[in-house]
Amino acid sequence: MATSGAAQFNLDLMDIIEEAGERCGVEIRAGNQVRTARRSLNLLLAEWANRGINLWTLEKREQPLTPSVGQYILPADTVDILEAVIRTGVGPANQTDLALNRISASVYSTVPNKLATGRPYQMWIDRQPNAPVIVLWPVPDASIPYVLVYWRLRRMQDAGNGPNTQDIPFRFLPALIAGLSYQMAMKFPEGVARLQMLKAQYDEAWGLAADEDREKAPTRLVPRICS
Repeated sequence: MATSGAAQFNLDLMDIIEEAGERCGVEIRAGNQVRTARRSLNLLLAEWANRGINLWTLEKREQPLTPSVGQYILPADTVDILEAVIRTGVGPANQTDLALNRISASVYSTVPNKLATGRPYQMWIDRQPNAPVIVLWPVPDASIPYVLVYWRLRRMQDAGNGPNTQDIPFRFLPALIAGLSYQMAMKFPEGVARLQMLKAQYDEAWGLAADEDREKAPTRLVPRICS
């Protein structure tokens, strides 16, 4: 027998809500049921941002630096910064990427001269509610052009409306639906009796998806020898 030849299966918002409703014993009919399910889905996506590194939300960004300016507002949908380098030089022959060390607020507060200039080699991420701010030290000088190159975790896009698919890999659809069915069961009387089962299914589905969504490169630990 022939296979379908297709590998495009996905679910839009209404499919996801309908499937989650069926699992918790709720038949979605009214508009207010759809609204409350969509709100739960957006809260679920916010929860996922707290569960660790979601690799599909990793993005590379570049920010040219201005001499004597040490603070830069990051895009508002930035969750956190994973890695960052300072790039010097232009073109493949002259380009050099130098690592930035992340420091805490307490360490930055002890820097004696926060206006000292030079090539930045430390950064503090001030995670403000509207948008994170990256604070560089030393403050960039005017000797050569610097570019801040960073890899950020961005916020997942909102659930949207009926025709929208979700901003997740297909591999996470089971976890998304399991999580939404658990959230909906807490709201609708029909689902209360299934709460424990739905919670266990959600934990299992999330664990399977999260274990797969990870870097698979080998880890090599090299001791640092200080002379």
